[in-house]
Amino acid sequence: MTAEPAPDRYALMGHPVSHSWSPFIHGLFARATHQSMQYRLIDVPPERFRAEALQFFVDGGKGLNVTVPHKRAAAELVNELTPRAGEAGAVNTIHQRRSGELVGDNTDGVGLVTDLEANLGIRLSGLRILLLGAGGATRGVIGPLLARRPALIAIANRTVARAEELVREFDGRGALAASGFEGVEAKPFDLVINGTSASLEGSMPPVAPAAVGATTVCYDMAYAKGDTPFTRWARERGARAAHKGWGMLVEQAAEAFQIWRGIRPQTRPVLDLLTAGVSG
Repeated sequence: MTAEPAPDRYALMGHPVSHSWSPFIHGLFARATHQSMQYRLIDVPPERFRAEALQFFVDGGKGLNVTVPHKRAAAELVNELTPRAGEAGAVNTIHQRRSGELVGDNTDGVGLVTDLEANLGIRLSGLRILLLGAGGATRGVIGPLLARRPALIAIANRTVARAEELVREFDGRGALAASGFEGVEAKPFDLVINGTSASLEGSMPPVAPAAVGATTVCYDMAYAKGDTPFTRWARERGARAAHKGWGMLVEQAAEAFQIWRGIRPQTRPVLDLLTAGVSG
């Protein structure tokens, strides 16, 4: 008898990663699409990321997801960037060509926009959007958000210079503004998106409460079993709705799965199962 080939290996690299639901999600995708693969978590500090990522592929790994704080380092690691990863300057998905070259992609933006529009029914065109943070997570979503032609994307960050850098990089693509957290316009936005790591740290950026009104929808790119500090803050200030990033997580994972396996998995069954079990 011929032994069955070992499953193809995939992984998520970040620091930390123990909270991640990505193995669960990709496991469901694999079973639903009859793919032979395994997916695991690899906690890697920044100083070891490059060596560990390269070794993963040397050892036969097929694809990597990359999360904080390595998304910009991943963009420098790969041999080639897709247009959307090049625009973002950040990579969250890596695959290897048969020639051995590593290609970096970014599925964060399409994951966020798909969740907002297809799952939550939010039409982005013409909205005033406040985007909190200027790191790798934020960089990956600005281009796809601008493509939906919002009236404004105001980027607020603890370090104003980093927000200003993003405004310069995306200059000419749409209406953009930069400020510190304390400098956010004291007027309700239509949509407030938290792209900082504050929720992972159990804190909340110091944003003026006036940025949220009765018609504001708030969205945290982070996810948790109950409220995150950001969604709790939003509800306390009377936001119309406060959503966590479960849908973005599932939708960006589906995009990565398609890049790796050539099959687009159905996301609704996975999202329903995930939120029914862990989202409060």
